Amino acid sequence: MSQRIRKAVFPVAGLGTRFLPATKAMPKEMLTVVDRPVIQYAVDEARAAGIEHFIFVTGRNKGVIEDHFDVQVELEATLEARGKTEALEELRRDLPPAGSSSFTRQQFPLGLGHAVWCARDLVGNEPFALLLPDMVMKSETPCLANMCSLYERTGGNILSVEQCAPEFTHRYGIVGVGDDVQDGGGSAFKISEMVEKPDPSVAPSNLFINGRYILQPEIFDILSRQKAGAGNEIQITDAMVELMSEQSFFGQEFHGQTFDCGSKIGFLAANVAFALDREDIESGFRAELDIILGL
Repeated sequence: MSQRIRKAVFPVAGLGTRFLPATKAMPKEMLTVVDRPVIQYAVDEARAAGIEHFIFVTGRNKGVIEDHFDVQVELEATLEARGKTEALEELRRDLPPAGSSSFTRQQFPLGLGHAVWCARDLVGNEPFALLLPDMVMKSETPCLANMCSLYERTGGNILSVEQCAPEFTHRYGIVGVGDDVQDGGGSAFKISEMVEKPDPSVAPSNLFINGRYILQPEIFDILSRQKAGAGNEIQITDAMVELMSEQSFFGQEFHGQTFDCGSKIGFLAANVAFALDREDIESGFRAELDIILGL
């Protein structure tokens, strides 16, 4: 039986230069989609999958993320005194249990692979989930929960994937499709290869890795000696390619919406999609959209 996935790593050390000047003094992960920070969506997804330990790989000027996942005594006292019980209960629901959050530093921006390696001692010798907070998922069943269900049957390493237009394969890490794996909906398969940003003419498929991973701890040894790859950074994809020679990788196609909140367009689209899903503001927001669009 596969060891249960208890820990999740969240790389949050990026500078967020695409959102300057908004991110000059505020981490991009704290930008809000409607009224929740981007990082909260990833943590919510992890909690829904049964994750017990939340590991944040941070950088300079990211202390507000740690504060966000801590008790705000004065704020809670004020809300309680004013009878704002609904807001108070929501804050407490969002708070991870005491002792379940850890923070470590990535001192230099050496890439995603290096950020993951920085979490090695906190993860230890057990499989773990990796969630890229920029990628905000919207679906009936949370993406990571589905991945954990597949992992219980297959073990190994699991990557969430989804389709892109074939002409855009050069933007992503692309996987090759091997044998199908029984997965209820029939959307899981053994990964035959991984290629970082291939030209459409040689891409093995149009399925890209969308920012959700379940990885075995052997990845850390590979990352410890990994040389810089694309962009002169240590790439997690390069390490996974090496690990594929020793362990199985499985892909699970995600059926939902993914918003790349590391880009302005994706961030704005996420705000619209999640606002239209909110019963408390949907009607008024839709009316404002109609006015803006001249409908």
